[in-house]
Parts: sequence; C-alpha cells; structure tokens
Amino acid sequence: MSRSTPSPVASVQAWRERSRKRITASQDQVLALSHSLHAEPELAYEEYRSAKKIADLMENAGFDVERGICGLPTAFSAAAGSGDLVIGICAEYDALPEIGHACGHNVNGAASVAAALALAEVADDLGIGVRLLGTPAEESGGGKIDMLRGGAFDDITAAMMVHAAPSDAIGMTSLAISSWKVAYTGRTAHAAAMPHHGVNAADAMMVAQVAISAYRQQMPPGGVVSGVVTSGGEAANVIPGRATAEYDCRAESIEDLRDLQARVRACFEAGALATGAELALETVGNDYADLRQDADMSDLYRDAAESLGRRVPARDPALRGGSTDMGNVSRLLPAIHPMIGYDCGNAVIHNPDFTRYGTTAGADRAVLDGGLAMAWTAIGLAVDEKHRAHLLERLAARHRATGSDPAAADP
Repeated sequence: MSRSTPSPVASVQAWRERSRKRITASQDQVLALSHSLHAEPELAYEEYRSAKKIADLMENAGFDVERGICGLPTAFSAAAGSGDLVIGICAEYDALPEIGHACGHNVNGAASVAAALALAEVADDLGIGVRLLGTPAEESGGGKIDMLRGGAFDDITAAMMVHAAPSDAIGMTSLAISSWKVAYTGRTAHAAAMPHHGVNAADAMMVAQVAISAYRQQMPPGGVVSGVVTSGGEAANVIPGRATAEYDCRAESIEDLRDLQARVRACFEAGALATGAELALETVGNDYADLRQDADMSDLYRDAAESLGRRVPARDPALRGGSTDMGNVSRLLPAIHPMIGYDCGNAVIHNPDFTRYGTTAGADRAVLDGGLAMAWTAIGLAVDEKHRAHLLERLAARHRATGSDPAAADP
C-alpha cells in the first residue's frame, strides 16, 4: 500500500467525526467571515478586502498561502496536506453592483473555508492535499478561467464548491455564456435641415435588434440572447452619431454558443451594412462553458448532505441554472457545484431581497453544512480505492494531453 493511500482500519465515520469537530471548533470564526464578507461587498476583480480576510484566516490556520496568483491581485491559493489526491475547493466572494451579495457568495466562500479547514484536519492521514483557491470575479469576467490559464488547477485532481440558493440541488447544469459590448459609430447631422448628411447609429442598433428578434425562432434549443441599449443619441433634433449596447449570448453548450455567437454577430453586422455605420464588438471577460457535474462526486455529496439532515433531491442533469465559470473547470476535471439551500422567503438569487437573508440562521447553517458536506465528499473519494484510482488516472491523462485550451477544452 502506498504512503498516499489511507489506512483501511479507520472507518469513514471516524474521519467524518474528526472533520466535524474541526468545523465546530472554527464555527464562530467561519460565520464571522461570512457576515463580514456580506457587510463589505466588493465587485469582480476588486475584492481586495474579501480576499485578504480569507487568506489571512487560512494563513493563521497553518495553511501555506500564496496571494495574487495567476496575475490576479484578488486570487490566492491556500494549501495543506501532501497527498497525491489533491482536492481543490473554490471560494467565491465577489458581489453584484448595487445589490451586494444577492447571489450569496459570502455563503459560498465561507463554506469553502469551512471545508478546507475540516479536510486539513485529516489530510495527512488520508493521503490527500487540500487546496483552497480564492476565485474572484464569478459574476463578471470569470476568474476561474483566468486561473485555469494561469495553471492554478494543473495539479488539482477534483474540484468542488457549493452555491447559495433557495433550496438544495445536485447535478444541475448551466448555460454557456459570452458577453459583448456593442458600439456603432455614425455621423451626426441636423435631423431636419440636413439628415441626409448623417449616418444614424441608433438606426443601426435598431436593425440589429430586429434581426436578432427574427433569428430567435431559429435559435438552437436553450439559446438565449438578451441585451440593453446603453446610449442612442442625445437630442431629438440630432441624427445620433453613436449608439452602444451590452449583450449576452447563452446556449446549452460551449459548442452551441459558438454557433449562436456567429449568427448574432451577423445580426450586428447587418445593422452596420444597412446604415453605413461602423461596428465595434468588444468581448467582456471570458466565455463561460456549460457546467458538467461529476456523477460519482454528486452522489457522495448527496449522501453527506442527507447525513446532516438536509433534503437533497436526486441529481437531475436536466435542471438548469444560470451561468458560471465553474463550468470551464468542470470541462477540464471532475467537479461538482451543488446548491446549498436556506429559507429566503419568496426571494430568488440576483434579487435585492435575497441579499437580506445572507446572514440569517438558515444561511449560517448552510455555510457549516455545505463545508462539512464537501469535506465528507472528499473523504469518500479518498477512502474508496475505485474513486481514487479513477481520479488519479484522469489527472494523469490530463497531464499527458497537450495543445488544448485549458479554459474551455474537454478533458
């Protein structure tokens, strides 16, 4: 038996109890972190206070912390244990403009901290490495994708996180997404005296919007295009010389997204062609891939969560959420992204009412339960020889593969 394989004489229950005691001992600290993140929300790539709070906590807990990794000032890695089975736990902590933690990332991040602390307690005995990755900018930009390209996941065997929600769920998928800033540049002119000297940028935007609306009937199933015009002229008596918009394209897979992008781009080009305006399309952040959750890990997580008294419906791959950069991680290595639920009245995520429930007793329980369920999932992977061998072989195969884009490619 290799040094990295845990002793069979220790039962899973014994490992679970040791990890539970570690979370219990850190409960006040972890919940204080969740509340502090909630009280000081920060936007994508600007989470300086949030990243420092978590990194400081992990450093004080004895983790080897590296800050500002992958060229991202608000990303970090906190490592413990030295086994060959390296469990990556993703901590999110960015918020939304104006409405703070309306997506519950204070719960997400604190739960990941709890999981890492719990696993560190048993890491050496189980032959695992624990890697808490501080992953900024999930709401906009895609920090996990930047970190994939920067090598943060290169030696991670399996990755996981939980996400705040009104109810628990496992196995769900998400939509691939890309975001664009759109700008038409025309030529201003007097709208009555000499309109024929103008090039109407607002008309170009209108033509594009009509073309997109016509295309919706032929979009692939699951395709969604949404947008908002951010400027379209300043005065009624002036031909608009500039019009701008922000648009999202979503599809059921990254492959379908590429087809959708090409067609929507053609709609914007039609606006330029029809009016003579110049078109500029700027990609915002990274393209998010669809989420593919590992079935075995999902089942282990469900067993762990239900052992804690939670009700977790059977995994349903047809259940679809929004979009997440965890999708890109899941396309490269085994990963899970279950939802951890708590009572939030009638509020839904990305609504300011949801923010109000982020520090309730239910949210606090979600932090602790989510952390412990992830720790128990990792324990299940470590002690089961079949799971362990499969994950290590997947990692070896990934290391053998070359020439692929780590941010979007299949393993």
